[in-house]
Amino acid sequence: MASDAVWGIDIGQCALKALRCRAHDNPRKLVAEAFDYIEYPKILSQPGSDPVELISEALKQFLSRNTVLGDRVAVSVSGQSGLARFIKLPPVEAKKIPDIVRYEAKQQIPFDLNDVVWDYQRMGGGSVEEGFALETEVGLFAMKRDAVFRALDPFLKLDIEVDVVQLTPLVLYNFLLFDQMDELPSADEYDPEDPPESVVIVSMGTDATDLVITNGYRVWQRSVPIGGNHFTKALTRELKLTFAKAEHLKRNATAAADPKAVFQAMRPVFSDLLTELQRSIGYFSNLDRAAKIGRVVALGNAMKLPGLCRYLSQSLGYEIKKPDSYQRLVGSQVLTAPAFQENLLSFGVCYGLALQGLGKSGVHTNLLPREIINDRLIRRKKPWAVAAAAMFMLACSVSYAAYSLALSTVNPDTWKPATSKAQQINSRSGQLSSEFEQAKTEFQATDQIGQHLVGNVEGRLRWLELLRAINKCLPYQPPPKGDAKGDEKPIPIPERNELHVTNLDCQYMEDVSTWYAEAKKWEPTGANEKGQPPAGNPPVPGGIEPANPNANPADGQSGETGPKGPGWIVRLSGHHWHNADRDNQGAQFVRNTLIDNILHGKVELPLGDRGGLETVSMEELGVTHPVLVNPLRVQPQEVINPNAEPDTGIGGMGHMMEGGMPGMPGMPGMPGMPGMTRPRPAPGAAAGANTGNTISLLRFDFDVQFCWQPKTPSERHEAKEKGNTERTPPAQ
Repeated sequence: MASDAVWGIDIGQCALKALRCRAHDNPRKLVAEAFDYIEYPKILSQPGSDPVELISEALKQFLSRNTVLGDRVAVSVSGQSGLARFIKLPPVEAKKIPDIVRYEAKQQIPFDLNDVVWDYQRMGGGSVEEGFALETEVGLFAMKRDAVFRALDPFLKLDIEVDVVQLTPLVLYNFLLFDQMDELPSADEYDPEDPPESVVIVSMGTDATDLVITNGYRVWQRSVPIGGNHFTKALTRELKLTFAKAEHLKRNATAAADPKAVFQAMRPVFSDLLTELQRSIGYFSNLDRAAKIGRVVALGNAMKLPGLCRYLSQSLGYEIKKPDSYQRLVGSQVLTAPAFQENLLSFGVCYGLALQGLGKSGVHTNLLPREIINDRLIRRKKPWAVAAAAMFMLACSVSYAAYSLALSTVNPDTWKPATSKAQQINSRSGQLSSEFEQAKTEFQATDQIGQHLVGNVEGRLRWLELLRAINKCLPYQPPPKGDAKGDEKPIPIPERNELHVTNLDCQYMEDVSTWYAEAKKWEPTGANEKGQPPAGNPPVPGGIEPANPNANPADGQSGETGPKGPGWIVRLSGHHWHNADRDNQGAQFVRNTLIDNILHGKVELPLGDRGGLETVSMEELGVTHPVLVNPLRVQPQEVINPNAEPDTGIGGMGHMMEGGMPGMPGMPGMPGMPGMTRPRPAPGAAAGANTGNTISLLRFDFDVQFCWQPKTPSERHEAKEKGNTERTPPAQ
């Protein structure tokens, strides 16, 4: 059964250290329940030693004296075997930080990301304003995958499930932040320009020394390749001793026969260590000039070397303090134990690991491979999956037994007549269904022939009906009335309600929705009152108004999904001169006349053999969805002055156009198309300046397209009958 305790295990070069802790009622404290300190027979880096065997034996001894069943386990790995980078990000959206960190990981990690285990964390001190992260620093930590598995191998062989893998410098940072740094400002009060006092932790191990500098929010670390083993090697080299004797002499230097010779032999190592620490602290000071270093905390049993702390303190100029107790760790049974007191300086890493396992650490990244986590999740869910499968099999077995028992009580002879009759009825039903489908097919074929026969008769009128409908939709300008003397006063050209259609063409399409998909972008998006200019489009000086594709003369077919199926796309191209009225000019005039008439207009069509006329709406005729395609701006243009005399350069065609061209004669029962009238003389030049031979007018070119899905008179009549039937209330 899982507990809330955590084992922090530090496998060092000289000994295995372990500390078991659990949370205290006070969130700023930790309870130490057990510890262990197992020193190897030989140092792992000592010549002739077998590190794998020594670690395995130490873990077996640890398990013989302690149990980790149900507890979380956190282990540390050397800072030299991993990579730690602290990256200052530019202002960026907070949700994009993971993508930026992944990009930075590819740049900062000198290996393929598939070959490493990496994790990151946003450090404290930054802020988020309006979704943007400011002054954000990200810690990026990585370790080669094979190195991680090499560190986990001793635990996996002994079935110890490791939950956390962390770099030693970051573990020391967690320890320092929780136990040694009091009265830190809150994240909101943190000022990068005036940060709190920084603390340096120097943890000397057997082969390396970890240097960590932090102010509680920013952290910087470096591994110095000098450790306690270097002092032993110096004694071996200078005093010609064996490694074991030199190690013993180092630990008891003050009790040696000639202490001066011992320290003289170790003096070069003292100097090298001091030089590396000075270089590291100096480099950090150049990186962060606002940092103020206050004190130095020393950890590691190697720091117990007589005179080492005093020498470093005097040379560095900082107070170096070796903790004689842990401020926020309670548990008298552990803290008062002689073995714990003797090796107090070496349990800082275990302390920091326990903090992360209990969720009280500042850095909580984890370098445990993802595949191990997934395997454990699957293994933990396997019992539940097996239990669910067993329950399902049991339910199926019970159901099968129940149905088998019921089936055994049934006598087939009792149900045989009823079964036979049901089969006969089913066979007869299938036969009738087949006959029905055959009759339906024959009817559809006959109906198709009838449709073709009727269509040949009624279809001959569809183009004439379309032409008449278009003629009806074009604006009509009645002729001017004469004055008392009978003189005709022509209407100024820019005021005439006329559209000059220069081209009419059609194109058949199997599916008009293809056309509508492109044409609907020219459909209006908001309704304007008829005759009003488009909203948000103020007049332009000179009377030229830009076309607005979003204007809408009426509601039209707003809300519809558009036409579908076969049909014709009809295109009307032309121009007009009606551009003197600022409220009804350019594209707006086309919408207020032609398009509005197509949307709401009606036309009278002959009833054929029955005689008379019927009123048909454009929608009933199959004309829908008119659009003004790509309306352009109104452009000034010089045209022939109607008032010019023939001898002023108009040319020999003047007399031919004097009265205009006559209109197209109509067919029986249908009026003809209007003629092409030559512009009558307009007094005052209306919208332009008269220069004699020519006059300046404002011209707007238009291109109107609409969908036409022809309906025969019979189809229109059937649709009307159906609509009348649906509107008629049922008899009471």
